[in-house]
Amino acid sequence: MKIVVLDGYALNPGDLSWQGFEAFGEVTVYDRTSFTDKEEIIERIGEAEAILTNKTPIDEEVLAAVPQLKYIGVIATGYNVVDLEAARKRKIPVTNIPAYGTDAVAQFTFALLLEIANQVGVHNDSVQQGEWQRSIDFTYQKTPLMELQGKTIGLVGYGEIAQATAMIAHAFNMKVIYWNHRPKAPQAEWAQQVSIDELYQQSDIISLHVPQTAETQAMINQESIPKMKDGVILLNTARGGLIDEAAVADALNAGKIFAAGVDVISKEPMVEDNPLLNAKNCIITPHIAWRPLETRERLMGIAVDNFAAFLDGKEKNVVNKEHDE
Repeated sequence: MKIVVLDGYALNPGDLSWQGFEAFGEVTVYDRTSFTDKEEIIERIGEAEAILTNKTPIDEEVLAAVPQLKYIGVIATGYNVVDLEAARKRKIPVTNIPAYGTDAVAQFTFALLLEIANQVGVHNDSVQQGEWQRSIDFTYQKTPLMELQGKTIGLVGYGEIAQATAMIAHAFNMKVIYWNHRPKAPQAEWAQQVSIDELYQQSDIISLHVPQTAETQAMINQESIPKMKDGVILLNTARGGLIDEAAVADALNAGKIFAAGVDVISKEPMVEDNPLLNAKNCIITPHIAWRPLETRERLMGIAVDNFAAFLDGKEKNVVNKEHDE
């Protein structure tokens, strides 16, 4: 079987192996494929019967040009890059990788929060630049520091990542509240479900853990921000489109939002005029919460298992199953 990986670099920049797929056939790996040049996408798929894609889009036009294609594996959780209905009508299963990075993303959420609370990077830079050596005191601080104990963290969404984040917050003796688009029982008595407006009003820290949908698009905006506490901290390790970046930048600059930590933005890679770049107290990382080696190894393993199940005539993590007749 001919297998083509259209954009494998994000998952495997060289520290993993495609050997799991090589056991099934001839594998061609492209580090990157154009997101906009459909001729390139079609040419690279060529005669492949199976493809793997991360962010390279596979739409009706592409599928019509590669009639021999039998399998599409999305090597990520989100699968909006594939026209699911176009694949379904051609009886091409589309698989994804769910829940592979739960602990890594929860860990990273707190890495952002702890950096805001303790400013380790700022103080390390200060010491490296000689300020401690020149200090007449045994201690000093460059920025405000804060203790998380007793603070209320509001989790927007209550899926696996949010629940893992809640466990960490509880270990820090924080109060945990959450909102979910459908009512969901708390994992323990220390977590409390509230309305979204109650979450805005009560939270010292707001952490986003929902998919980007029509309902959640730009949900942090000029209408919701005024409902929040003055000096709230905002964290986003979910999807960049959940926030109106201009509104958040304005709130940061005005001090309504004390600080923000974001690992995702609305357009990735980031454009030079993104308003968050010049906003006060905003930590931005390049969508790396999912990228620990152990997490990517897990992702690769699930991707191989998905494909093995397909070859065995079974369905595993198929996101475009045939409709019931």
